[in-house]
This record gives sequence, structure tokens and C-alpha cells, in this order.
Amino acid sequence: MPAPRVLFVKLSSLGDVIHNMPAVTDLAEHLPGARVAWAVEEAYAGLVGLHPGVHDVIPIGLRNLRRGPFDGVRWRRLADARRALARGGWDYVIDSQGLVKSVLVARAACGVAFGMDRQSARERMATRFYDVALAVPRERHAVERNRDLVAQVFGYRVQSAARYGLGAPPAPPPWAPVQPYAVLLHAASRADKRWPDERWAALGRLLSQNGHACVLPGGTPAEREHAARLAGTIPGALAAPAMSLVEAAALIGHAALVAGVDTGLTHLAVALGRPTVGIYCATRPELTGLHGNDGVNLGGPGRPPSAEAVATALGYGLEARDPAVEA
Repeated sequence: MPAPRVLFVKLSSLGDVIHNMPAVTDLAEHLPGARVAWAVEEAYAGLVGLHPGVHDVIPIGLRNLRRGPFDGVRWRRLADARRALARGGWDYVIDSQGLVKSVLVARAACGVAFGMDRQSARERMATRFYDVALAVPRERHAVERNRDLVAQVFGYRVQSAARYGLGAPPAPPPWAPVQPYAVLLHAASRADKRWPDERWAALGRLLSQNGHACVLPGGTPAEREHAARLAGTIPGALAAPAMSLVEAAALIGHAALVAGVDTGLTHLAVALGRPTVGIYCATRPELTGLHGNDGVNLGGPGRPPSAEAVATALGYGLEARDPAVEA
């Protein structure tokens, strides 16, 4: 009997993609002969390919198409992706995103489509297009919702702790510090998710006093400019250059410590098994916060944590003699 062919559809964003990885790990354990593919936005294709349970990655360029709707190359890449979906011969197509755009990708795959039901999906309209819609409680963490959906499709029970299945690339980028370093993920897509600069500076000075070089990445030119300004307030700190997502995984995967706001790279740090503190200022960590491994969530909507609390969670306290950490 041929191995079942399974297609996951989880397009974006980075945090959502990472939250789907434990479900892939579960499936690889319960159905080890399955041939697994993943349809994902082009920006995240390299990262998805690092998961050992994923055999094929189908990049879907919807975001790039929105940025350049008259670019013929982008349309051709999307057409190539559509053909790859159509000829896959899928036995199971699992849309764990629950959006209209993701279910349209799932239907292009020409297989039995599974997804969440009207009470569970993020967009109810999407549920009209599933062949099988399943109930998944909304008030659970996103990682466990994804695992539950896949477990229902294949008839097993989720009993173990979440395992992301990712391993860091073999070495950090060549420009990374030689000494132990901490990655400070200060950038966020929304202003209300950001942590005050003075708290980043206080935390960074404390880590520097304790022998850690601080590395501050930024995804956009504006974020890298901000990183450079913050690095200027922290002795020995480095504003990271522009890098790919796989390079970011190499940087984060070899860090001694990570602290970050509610952003996909902070979830990536937990997926890579790094000691990580998530700093929450506007969102609910019980639903989408750091989950499993060595992640610690602090704060919540309207309750940004102090620099002292983050330092303590990372293993350092006020005895490091920087009064600004109390800010």
C-alpha cells in the first residue's frame, strides 16, 4: 500500500507557521510512512524545510503578488505553485489556518480537505469549502489547537508535550559574536506590542555586565536603524545586518539567551530550544504566547513587564548593579 500523501496548508504569519510545527512532529510519530508537504508563503519556505518531517515545500507567493500585482514573474511562480498543488495526489489536505485565502489554496490541491468548523475557524466563510470540518476549542493555545485538529483527522490522541522538531543550522552567522550572546528581539509589527527603549537598554546593560554580547536584529531598514540606536546604549552590543530567515534561525539557535516581544522570531527561539522570555504588552500569552521548551511569558494587554522582571526570568537580578533595570 503506498504511503499516504498529506498536505498541510498554513501560509503565514511566522508565528502561526511555527505553531503548526508540533502537529507535523506528532504526525511523523503516529504515521511514520506519510509523505508530508507544506504549502506556505514564500518568505517562510526555507524555515519550513528545516523540519525533518516535511518532505516537500510548496511556496505560495500571495503576499508578493499583492506587492507587485502586475509582475509577470510573480504570476508565473503562483501558477507553478497551483500546478504543484493540483498534481500532488493528496490523500489528506489539512488547512489549519482557517482563512478564506488558505482554504482556496487547500481546494486547489484536489484532495479531501479538512479544517476547523464554524465555531472554531478564524473566518467562518472558510468552513463552507471543507469536506470535513472539525471542532477545536478556541480558548486553547494555538499550538494545541493545531495538534488537536491533526489528531482528529488521523484518529490518535495528543498525550505528549509539544515538540517543534526544529534543529538549528550547524553554525551561527560568521559575523555573530564569538563570546556567549543574547538576542534581543525588539521589533514588532504593531506599536502597541513594543517594549520601551529604556527597558531594552537597561536589560542589555545588565546582560553585558554578566558577560553576554547583545545582538539586536531588525527585519526592515527602519527596524535596523532602531536596532543601531538601541545598540548604542548597550556596551558591546551589535545591530545585526539584514539576513534571511534561515540565517536568523542560525543566529537565534546558537544564542545563550533570547528576549523578545510578541513576534515570530521569539516563537522561533522557543522552537529551537533556546532559553527565551516573551515580553507581552498588548496580546494574551495564554492563547498565542511562547509554548513549551524553555519559554517564559511575562506581561499581557496593558501590563508590560518591568526590565527587572525580564532580567530575573533570564536568571539575573538587581544585584547586577544597574539601577535602571528597575525602570
